[in-house]
Amino acid sequence: MADLKNQPDSGAGSMQRDIQQRQDQSDARSKQAPRSSQLGERQGPVQTTQHDYPGTPLPAQHLEKPGLEADMQLKPEFLAPAYCGSGKLDGMVAIVTGGDSGIGRAVAVLYAREGADVAIVYLNEENEDANDTKRYVEAEGQSCLLLPGDVRDPAFCRDAAEQVHERFGRLDILVNNAAFQEHAQSLTDLTEERFDLTMKTNVYGYFHMAKAVLPYLKRGAAIINTGSVTGLKGSKHLLDYSTTKGAIHAFTMSLASNLLEHGIRVNAIAPGPVWTPLNPADAPPDKVAQFGASTDMQRPAQPQELSPAYVFLAAPCCSSYITGIVLPITGSVGE
Repeated sequence: MADLKNQPDSGAGSMQRDIQQRQDQSDARSKQAPRSSQLGERQGPVQTTQHDYPGTPLPAQHLEKPGLEADMQLKPEFLAPAYCGSGKLDGMVAIVTGGDSGIGRAVAVLYAREGADVAIVYLNEENEDANDTKRYVEAEGQSCLLLPGDVRDPAFCRDAAEQVHERFGRLDILVNNAAFQEHAQSLTDLTEERFDLTMKTNVYGYFHMAKAVLPYLKRGAAIINTGSVTGLKGSKHLLDYSTTKGAIHAFTMSLASNLLEHGIRVNAIAPGPVWTPLNPADAPPDKVAQFGASTDMQRPAQPQELSPAYVFLAAPCCSSYITGIVLPITGSVGE
């Protein structure tokens, strides 16, 4: 057997050593140079547009549930001023649950900008956020119907769908977005009552609303469910919430198959951390201050960074060949 150690170097070995030495020298220089000086990199949250979005620390604020956007010290960005409507939803009618604030408000505004009338389902009748959302929708030149009620109640859901159809004469889009979330340190903190509330709001509510609108939906209609990255990966301190979001993802794919022959598409969006009242109404102030810092973007999303995806999945001109997907928008690579 030939002695490999004594074989002449073909040149590959020396090339590899040369590359290694140059990389070692580059690594050493990188350790000495401040991060912000490398290839124009900057410290702090990642920005992918000319607009700077806020990063941590965020206001260390804790809100009383269900949480009002009007009470937030740092207001969520939802108006999407760079988004230009082009009639993608002209003449359509949408119901958005949890549409008074957060992601729901941002979606309602863009749906109106694209030509749709919007009905907002929200929890509390005395709700400053809902009235504000109505004004923003109407400022886009569309009508907005306010429907206060609880999506856990199937009778309310049926009545809401009937009211929308009676008012507008059609119903084309359902966005299931209402949610309840409350952290828990351990499984023993979760009572059956609390688990039921999360399940019946987040899963039963989606089921009740989908069933309620179905008699009015025609070919070309769309249902869009708000899932979560927690439904994809789980969450240590959101045991019940993560469970419901995983169920929503499965419900989305199953309902998509069930309604496909009717020409009705069903999809979901799985957001990562988004700056809405939901989280300051859940986490303690010190956790809120660091909300979103663990993503690759090192910041939470603002609602206006998600709402265009809801337009995309609602508009037949954009997504007529897409159904049964769960679209992650998480601020991290590969999630």
